[in-house]
Amino acid sequence: MPADAGPSGRLTEDAQPASPQGPAPVVVLIDPQLGENIGAAARAMLNCGLDRLRLVRPRDGWPSDSARANASGAGRVIDGVGLFDTTAAAIADCARVFATTARPRGLVKPVLTPREAAAELRGLAAAGVPAAVLFGPERSGLTTEDVALADTVITAPLNPGFSSLNLAQAVLLVAWEWSQVPAPEAPGADLEPPADKARLMGLFRHLEDELDAAEFFKSAEKRPSMVRAIRALLHRAAPTEQEVRTLHGIVTALSGRRLGGAPRRRNGAENT
Repeated sequence: MPADAGPSGRLTEDAQPASPQGPAPVVVLIDPQLGENIGAAARAMLNCGLDRLRLVRPRDGWPSDSARANASGAGRVIDGVGLFDTTAAAIADCARVFATTARPRGLVKPVLTPREAAAELRGLAAAGVPAAVLFGPERSGLTTEDVALADTVITAPLNPGFSSLNLAQAVLLVAWEWSQVPAPEAPGADLEPPADKARLMGLFRHLEDELDAAEFFKSAEKRPSMVRAIRALLHRAAPTEQEVRTLHGIVTALSGRRLGGAPRRRNGAENT
């Protein structure tokens, strides 16, 4: 049965999606418009050995008879779909996120071809690091806000004068490259994986709350771009769970010093 999410974008207790820990990354379709396209994407995924599909705000609702019909036998992908209200909720349990886009977004992020991304995804899988690949809606692609949630951008080297792919084609391109990369040997167990996005988003909120309280953002108009830049910096650092806890502690200590008192504990932050 498909997983469901409430109005807050959080999964209900009885509707947890399958963990992305394992041999394949999660595919996340954001604002997909037609059930037919979701089904075609599911078919492309299973052809290449991917079966973890999550949807964010499908326009025509879910479940979808047209999606199942167009999946053409990839029913297990359709049956396992996770449904979410926000992109952040869909990737909360993933430690690495890749965003597919053909247009530069003014964000400083590593840019890989599908082939290069597939090799990196295989390495993450071997290390047990949960990963996701984001695909935007058919008409407009991913928003800048969605790309900002990713660690890495995937761009296919297509005709620069015409680089438009439909949703299933885009999914197939990335999925096929994944299927062609041999699985590497698992790295040493002493390597700590990056923190998942839920923990990273908690750090973002904590830091941004304190920056607001300190009146760091002098211009309301510039605040969104400054927040994206700060988040991009921390995304590139790919901190581990312990490092996220340490950063929480640093923010808490600094905010306490600013107020002239003992460091405060807030948002579950730990001074470690």
